[in-house]
Amino acid sequence: MQGLRWLQLTDAEITAFLGRGETRVILFATKPDEPPVSIPVSYGYNADEGLFYYQLSFPRDSRKSELIDRPVSFIAYDKIDDRWRSVIATGALEDVDDMPYESSTVQGMWAIQVPRVDIFERPRSEVTFRFFCLDPETLTGRKEVPSRP
Repeated sequence: MQGLRWLQLTDAEITAFLGRGETRVILFATKPDEPPVSIPVSYGYNADEGLFYYQLSFPRDSRKSELIDRPVSFIAYDKIDDRWRSVIATGALEDVDDMPYESSTVQGMWAIQVPRVDIFERPRSEVTFRFFCLDPETLTGRKEVPSRP
């Protein structure tokens, strides 16, 4: 990547880049001698609340049940106008299904729409789904820009 440099995204650029949601990657922390568990995931982003929302599947053979309480990193990346941008959020997932309906977190979830993606070998009716949110401890973004001559 010679001739390129990276700049931090502003809060407004992060919000514009994340949009209302898409499909990206969430990584669950594991033991120090193991790589993180990386899972493609659809997300919704509520910029007013600063929260990410996920609908995670829990098929019978899934490891997610044992990973869900571990720290996560969420990575969104894309090429816009032939330049890379990325946003990384870190923190812990909270189970939205356990929250009162009146809570601001649950109400914030209804303000967005998490995209549905069917990638399973069995019907959706045979897979358990749960909603989670991420109130990021850190939220950073970078963009690729041409270097100065």
